Amino acid sequence: MSIELISILVLFVSFFALLAYGVPVAYSIGVSTLGTMLLNIVALPAVTTVAQRMTTGIDSFALLAIPFFVLAGELMNRAGIAGRLIDFAKSLVGSLPGGLAYVNVVAAMLFGAISGSAVAAASAIGSVMTDRMEEEGYPRAFSASVNITASTTGLLIPPSNVLIVYALASGGAASVAALFIAGYVPGFLVGLALILVAAFIARKRGFPPGERVAISKLIKDFGRAALSLLMLVIIVGGIVAGVFTATEAAAVAIAYAAGLGFAYGTIKVKDLPSVLLASSKTTAVVMFLIATSMAMSWLFSFESIPQLMTTFLLETVSHPIAIFLLINLTLLVVGTFMDMTPAVLIFTPIFLPVVTSLGMDPVHFGIIMVLNLCIGLCTPPVGTILFVGAGVAKISVADVIKPLLPFVVAMVVVLLLITFLPQLSLWLPGVFGL
Repeated sequence: MSIELISILVLFVSFFALLAYGVPVAYSIGVSTLGTMLLNIVALPAVTTVAQRMTTGIDSFALLAIPFFVLAGELMNRAGIAGRLIDFAKSLVGSLPGGLAYVNVVAAMLFGAISGSAVAAASAIGSVMTDRMEEEGYPRAFSASVNITASTTGLLIPPSNVLIVYALASGGAASVAALFIAGYVPGFLVGLALILVAAFIARKRGFPPGERVAISKLIKDFGRAALSLLMLVIIVGGIVAGVFTATEAAAVAIAYAAGLGFAYGTIKVKDLPSVLLASSKTTAVVMFLIATSMAMSWLFSFESIPQLMTTFLLETVSHPIAIFLLINLTLLVVGTFMDMTPAVLIFTPIFLPVVTSLGMDPVHFGIIMVLNLCIGLCTPPVGTILFVGAGVAKISVADVIKPLLPFVVAMVVVLLLITFLPQLSLWLPGVFGL
């Protein structure tokens, strides 16, 4: 057995063994990487190399966007915009049969896109909508299922930190601007699919329609939510127009979110230390994950793992469709037990050379990867949003699984459409010349 094969076995066996034992993902990545390097390099250089790769891996101007967007999301969460978005969504679609389910989807999409955080969307929207829906006769498990799946759409609809991470992992093959624009259609398709499933269940189970609202109330509620929605236009529009980079856009988002919070009176100067502390904790976790994942990605290159994987798949599986399905299945499984950030950084260098050799655009693959991992956030055993949504709804995870299944199936259907209809992802970037 060659040293390369032994190294690959040691890397993956140790990594998954540590995960199974309950070791945090970042530590599992770092320890398995170091252990594998010790097979090829003596102890001191191996430790030094891992430390250097972790440091240089996060020494990137583009990655500054992540702590900035995290802080902007925290400010938007504290600004109390969830209620305004829910009122607007209710005026927009709440009068339809099962309307509160649609309100849940639309509000989670809007809040997730504005905050850039699926966790924030699940907690902010779920904490309000679950009680409202229960008062109207909706089971809490159904409400939680809608909220859990809808909250992930904000990771596709920009601004999205995970798309920035993918742009870094792609080695410049996909730009942040192109990925941001490419995420709109798939994100809205996921939202539409969830609404259709909710509509079918609502009609079948006789959930009540909401009260019709006057045009004047719709206009009023839109006006209350307009400043929050304008943030999307400013950030994404500025990036696409070339006014500022993604990192500069994140800084603009902080100023806008803080100004909005002070204008609404929901953020005081005394609140800023706690906002900064919460953002710092989140940023520290994310950046440590990125640092260890970048060290592992370098090891992949050192061991020629991407080239070996490309050769193996192309020689073993003859048809491109079968390869795309196999990659999707792998990412779906990975998403069930691994956080999005390390999953993107670890598996992009492995699968991107495979799909590009078959003619797939790197931007298209980025959207496919993120949607795969979004589905993983909703499924056990690790599914972060699954646990957050169930916790917010005050029900057990076991109670959510059955009502969640139709919505997860709808997301998988959209995933297949996006995989085999590339223009769903690439049409808008083409329109803007990205």
